This record gives sequence, C-alpha cells and structure tokens, in this order.
Amino acid sequence: MAESSALLELEDVSARYGPVTALHGVSLRVGEGEFVAVLGANGAGKTTTLRAISGTVRRGGRIAFAGNSIAHRPPEAVARAGVAHVPEGRGTLTELTVRENLRLGAYVRRDRGGVVEDERRVLSYFPRLGERGSQRAGTLSGGEQQMLALARALMLRPRLLLLDEPSLGLAPLVVAEIFRIVRDLNEREGLAVLVVEQNAALALEASSRAYVLEVGRVAVEGSSSDLRRDEAVRRSYLGY
Repeated sequence: MAESSALLELEDVSARYGPVTALHGVSLRVGEGEFVAVLGANGAGKTTTLRAISGTVRRGGRIAFAGNSIAHRPPEAVARAGVAHVPEGRGTLTELTVRENLRLGAYVRRDRGGVVEDERRVLSYFPRLGERGSQRAGTLSGGEQQMLALARALMLRPRLLLLDEPSLGLAPLVVAEIFRIVRDLNEREGLAVLVVEQNAALALEASSRAYVLEVGRVAVEGSSSDLRRDEAVRRSYLGY
C-alpha cells in the first residue's frame, strides 16, 4: 500500500501513566481500508497504543488521522473525526438496553435519520442483538456483550476501528464469528481496522500487516504472512 494512502500515522509516539512511560517512540501506520494487527506480550504497550490514538492517555509525538493531527485532541473530537475504539473489557453499559447502548454509540452524530438507518444495518450483522433489543446489556452472554461493543462502535460510522483484545475470555466459535464480521466489514465496506490481540495466530490470519511491540517499542513489523512464516519471530515474540 502506498505511503500516500495512509489513513492513520503514528510517528515517535510516547505515552505515560503518571511517572511511568509505557510507550517509547512508537511509529506505525494504517492505510485506508487496511487491516493491521498489533501483537506482543502482556505489558508490551499494545493497549496503550490504542489509547494514545483515541486520546484516553497522556501522549506525545505525531499522530495524524486522514492527514490531520489528532495528537492533542480529546477523545470526543477523535471519535467525531471517525475513529471508534472498542476497549478491552467491552465497556458496555450494563444497566441500559441493547438499543440504548447502540444509540449511545452515535452520540457525536447529528444525522438522526442516518442513525436509525445505521441501527438497522448494524443489527443485520448481529441478528442475536436484534432479538434482544429491549434486554439489559448486563444480562447478555460475554460473546453477546462483545458483539454489542462492536456494534455500538459501528454506530459511529467510523473510518477506523480500534479493537482491543476482542477474543478475551470468549469461546473459540464466538471469536471466529466476531473476526468474520470484522473482516467482512473491512473487505466489503473498506473499514480500516487496527486490532490488538493476544491470539497472534488469529490476528495474523485476519490482518495484512502487523507490528510486534516489546516493552513499549516496535520490535518487528512486516506483512502478516511473512511474520507467520518467520520461525524466530514466532518463537521470540508470538509464543507459538
């Protein structure tokens, strides 16, 4: 993918929690309509990378989205620009219904008619959620809650989807379904995806390129197919 088609670019990005620096000069890019994975051990800085993009952690360096700097924008402004973040742990509002959660996903939008239309479109990807529209989110299964978190993010009508550990704690069949839907959105609608995932084999299968982080730095980057074949990379960084 040509450099000129970059949708998201991070250059020498740092991030910190109080006195602790979690990222040390991370540089990466996601092309328009590209599916990219971020891999690495626990504590490598994967989640912090997504938080730096969405503005939920103190960060420095250059972060550009669609050619505009978002490095100093608050989370709402980043969302309004077209970046949807599905955090680790899903973040569903358990006391609200499925439909109320979905409508909250569109909170920065002003096109009410488009929101209603997108609710129908999003529920077509997740028929089980459509059947549970008036049900409280807290009563859903773990897999259904992850689907709701993803569906809520899609209500933003984003250009870039940030997915943090979508497989965490879920049964393999549910994980496969979630990744199938995300890949379908990527391939059919051109939705760019940046996924953080502990299951390296799954992430490399779904993505076209990947970055491996080690202690807050990019240790390895390349095409997902090359990283899958590189035995040294698999042994050293990916754990399989």
